Amino acid sequence: MTQAVAPKETAQHGLTAHSDGDWANRVPVQTRSERPVSTDVADFAEVTGREAVWKYTPVAKLDALLNGQLDGSRVPVSVSAVAGVTSEWVARSDARIGRAGTPEERGAAAAWSAFGEAHVVTVSSEEPVTAVVTRDALDTTPRAGHTVIEAAPHSQGLVILENTGAAHLSENVEIVVGDGAKLTVVSVQQWNDEAIHLASHYATVGRDASVTHIVVSLGGKIVRLNPSIHLDHEGANGEALGAYFADAGQHLEHQVYMDHDAPHTRSRVTYKGALQGEGAHTVWIGDVLIRNNANGTDSYEQNRNLVLTEGTRADSIPNLEIETGDIEGAGHASATGRFDDEHIFYLQSRGISAEEARKLVVRGFLFEVIARIGDAATEERLHAAVESELADSVR
Repeated sequence: MTQAVAPKETAQHGLTAHSDGDWANRVPVQTRSERPVSTDVADFAEVTGREAVWKYTPVAKLDALLNGQLDGSRVPVSVSAVAGVTSEWVARSDARIGRAGTPEERGAAAAWSAFGEAHVVTVSSEEPVTAVVTRDALDTTPRAGHTVIEAAPHSQGLVILENTGAAHLSENVEIVVGDGAKLTVVSVQQWNDEAIHLASHYATVGRDASVTHIVVSLGGKIVRLNPSIHLDHEGANGEALGAYFADAGQHLEHQVYMDHDAPHTRSRVTYKGALQGEGAHTVWIGDVLIRNNANGTDSYEQNRNLVLTEGTRADSIPNLEIETGDIEGAGHASATGRFDDEHIFYLQSRGISAEEARKLVVRGFLFEVIARIGDAATEERLHAAVESELADSVR
C-alpha cells in the first residue's frame, strides 16, 4: 500500500511551512519581457491606478477609453500622394496585422479588441520619400484605431503622423521595418486643449535595418504614447527620440521600451521635455532590455526635463536590464532641473535680456530633437508652436 505524503503546508512538530518560496506566483513581474500580453481586453483586469504601468496616469479621466464602448469604424485620415508610398484600409483579419507587437495593458487591448479595419501605409521606394498622414477631423466620440506602417526591404522613407483638433482616441500603431530598410516615423500631437489620446506603438526591425521613432507632444489634455521597439534581427538599429512641452493642467506621458533580442544591435533613446504652469505633469519611463542572446549590443538612454515655473511635476524613471556580459556598452541617465545659471549669465553678458536668454535656452534644448525629423515644413511648424508656448510664460 502506498503511503500518502503530507502536503507542505501540514504542521509538523508544531511548526508550519515558511511563507517564502513559490516565487513564480508570489513575486511581481520583474522584467519587461515577462509582462502578460493579449489582444483581448477581457484578459486584463479593470485599471485601478495602482498598477505599475498606470500609477502615474490620471486613470479616472480615461474611463471611456478603458472600460467603455469604442467606435471601431475608420478613423478619418488623409495621406499625401507620394510615389513609392501606398495607403489602404484592410480588415482586421489581414495577415499584415499583429506582426510588430502585442498589447501589455488594458488600454491598448481595448483598442485592439474594438477596431474594425486597419489603415496600412507601405513604403516601397529605395530612394528617400516622405508621406504625411493627417488626422484632423475627429470628434469627442471615444474611438479605437489601428495603423500599420511597413517599410519594404531596402526601402527608405519618412512617415509623419499629424494629430490636430479634437480627439478621444485609443490606438495601436504597428511599424514593420524590412531587412536593410531605413524608416523614420514621427508622431506629432498638437491636439486641442481637451483632447485625450492613448497610443501604443510597436516596431519590429529587420536584419541590418534601422528605425528612428520621434515623438513630439505639445497639445492635448492627456497624451500617453508608449513606443516599444524590438531589435529582433542581427544588426538592427533603433533610435527613440522625443520632445514635449507641458502647460498648466496638462499630462504628457511616454513609456519607452527598447528590446535587444539579437546580436550586434544598437539603440539610442533621448527624450527632452519642458514644463510650465500649475499642475503641468510629465512622465517618462525608459526600459532597455538586453537579452542573453544579444551579444555585442550598444545601448544608451537618457531623459532631460527643464522646469520653467513652480507647480510642475516631472517623473523620470530609466530602467536597464542586462542578461549578458558580452556587450559593447550600455547606460542610462536622467536629470530634471531649472535653468543653468551659467548659461543665462553667459548670454546676458553678450547683451541679451534675461527673458530672451531663457527662451534661447529652451529653444536649443527642444530643437535638438525636432531637428532630427528631416522634413523642413514640419520642423518649421513645430518651431513656431514651441515659440508660441514660450510666449505664454517663461519666467
